[in-house]
This record gives sequence, C-alpha cells and structure tokens, in this order.
Amino acid sequence: MDRDVFVGFDPARVPSPSFVIDAAGVRRNVARLEEVQRASGATVLMALKAFAMPALAEWICPPLAGVCASGLWEAQLGRDHFGGQVHTYAPAYKDDEFDQILNLSDHVMFNSFGQWKRLRTRALAAAAARPAERPLRFGMRVNPEHSEVQVTLYDPCAPYSRLGVTRAGFEEQELDGLTGLHFHTLCEQNVDALERTVEVFLGTFGRYLPSMQWLNLGGGHHISRSDYDRERLVALIRQLRTEYDIEILLEPGEAAVIHSGVLVAEVLDVIENGIPIAILDTSATAHMPDVLEMPYRPDIWGAGEPGVLAHTYRLGGQTCLAGDVIGDYSFPEPLRRGQRLVFDDMAHYTMVKTTMFNGVRHPALMLYDSETTQLRLVREFGYDDFLRRYA
Repeated sequence: MDRDVFVGFDPARVPSPSFVIDAAGVRRNVARLEEVQRASGATVLMALKAFAMPALAEWICPPLAGVCASGLWEAQLGRDHFGGQVHTYAPAYKDDEFDQILNLSDHVMFNSFGQWKRLRTRALAAAAARPAERPLRFGMRVNPEHSEVQVTLYDPCAPYSRLGVTRAGFEEQELDGLTGLHFHTLCEQNVDALERTVEVFLGTFGRYLPSMQWLNLGGGHHISRSDYDRERLVALIRQLRTEYDIEILLEPGEAAVIHSGVLVAEVLDVIENGIPIAILDTSATAHMPDVLEMPYRPDIWGAGEPGVLAHTYRLGGQTCLAGDVIGDYSFPEPLRRGQRLVFDDMAHYTMVKTTMFNGVRHPALMLYDSETTQLRLVREFGYDDFLRRYA
C-alpha cells in the first residue's frame, strides 16, 4: 500500500465488519487516469463492474469522461449518480430491458451479430430520435483470440469463450449502423500485454478500422499502479489515433480504486485442529469471493507469510461453507478475541460481488479521507436488508 493512504486511520473507529474507502487514495488514482486521458486524447471511463460507490462519484466523473456498465442496473446507476457518458456492454440483452438501456446509454456494444441483426431496427430508431448533442452509437465486441491472462476464469479469450465475435464469426456485410469495435482481453496487466494484443487485433480486425469512428480497448489496465508504464500507453494510443483517425476508449475499473480500500474484521474465536484457527466476523465466500474464485491470498496489515512471524493461524470465515477459508498468516503476537484485522486492497471486486449467504452480517460501507482524517458512515446493513431479498 502507498504510504500516503489511510494515514491516521484507526480500525477501532469503524463497525466490524466494514469496507472502508480512502477518498484521497481514489483521488490520486483517478488523477493518474485523467493524466493519461489528457496526454493521449483517449476517452477514459471507469468500469462500474469493479467499483460502484456513488458516495465517491464526485471525484470520479469528472475528471473521467464517464462510466461503462454491464447491464441495465449499472447503466441506471451510472446515469443517475456518476454523470458523464454511459457505455453499456452485455453478452446479451433482454427484450424488455433493451429500450431502457438505449435511453440510458451513449454507446451500446453487442456481443454477436445475431443480437445486432435482431435489435438493429430498434437501436437505429432510438439513435435517430436522440438529440444531436447526445448521440447514441453502436459497436461490436470482438475476440482477438489472443490470451494474456493466466487464470482461465478471467480470460475472455480462452477456448470456447462466449465473449466477443471471432474472426470466423465476423459478418462484415452487417456493419451498417455500427461505428466502433471493442475488445477486452486483459486482467490486472501492464501496457506490454496491451501492446501484444493490439498487434494481434490489428492483424485480424484492423482492416475494418478505416470505416469506424472509435475503438474501445476495454479494461484490465492497471494504469494507476506505480510500475505501470503510462508513457508507453500514451504513445500507443496516440499512434492508433494518428494512424486510423479514430477515437480511442479505455475502461479501467480497479485502477480507479486500487490500494484505496480495506476490509476491517474482528476475531470472534480461536480454536485448535492441528493448527490454530481464528474465526472472523467476515467471510471469503460472502464478502471477498475472489479469494476462492481466483484464488488469491489478500494481504493483512502487520501480518506475514506462514511461519515468518512468531504465531501462525489459519483465518476462517463465519459461514457454514467448509472451504470458507481466507488463508494462513503469521502475526508477531497471539491473536485474541475482539482483535481487529485489516485486509488490504479491498475496494475493487469486493463490494460489487458480496452476498448475504447464511445471513452473515454484511459489512458496513465507510468513507475515510486520509487528507482530513474525516470518517463517514455511508451505509450500514441490517436484518431488513436480508429479509427484502426473500420477502
């Protein structure tokens, strides 16, 4: 974590469990994204699928141009709370939602030519009715069939992927009404992965760019990370804009909030079963599912790898799922009941993926600002929130 994030933060000041977002950290991340936007001339959007907290919208849009949505509700959230442009892509659109999506969006991207042909008349009619100052444009997601992601679960170009049209399925005779192409192939990667993907994309689909107005390079770019080569990204975007006279769009998600959020949890009990096991008031499966899906082991403030520090524990969640295990960690002192633990980098792909499985208490949402040390409760959840899911 950057040293200037969460300065002065005391985990005892917040409910447990709770997600805490440092607004100052978000502002610094967004400033780096905006710097790329300004230097390259690209249109930079934040992906709501990674983070969707309206309490921070005023620091995200502007300076970013808007948001990208993965369906109707995210598009509505973007339009109502974030301002700027709303670009929507889904693997398929429901008939009874499509007109609403058209009304909310500035770009709508399709996943197949079958969907485009079926919905084209409605789409073009909506575009024709739109005022000139707010045009509605349409694009097609393509699959360059070039994998840069090691984990198959997160690889849009894995064999038999349902995301995007391959070259074999590309219907160039059906491009009328489409003004752009879109690909999304990365996950937490640097610019070198994008450069290789662009090279493959241009070899496969570059022939269609002269007839297009825009190219969306998707998300998965860790642009705000300290080791990301932003100068190379700016150079790549400028090259594409110059060579093809085309607008370039980027859709980073977690780059807007990386290293700006934590999950505060409390030790409820410590048991022994071959190893010491601490039971927490949080859950991997309910509150940080990527720990099990990816899988990965989140960092904890003051903790180390197993065996590095004096006392090693397995940390388990509060649900009945046998595999609800966060990981093994070592600590300088024995864990005690009531002790607070702080899981680092818990803003992206956490709150947007949580569940209320087992009726476990949902983490509160807190907003902190390390520049002012101000702390604000955004939302606390109770039994009524759980009940409304079923009754």
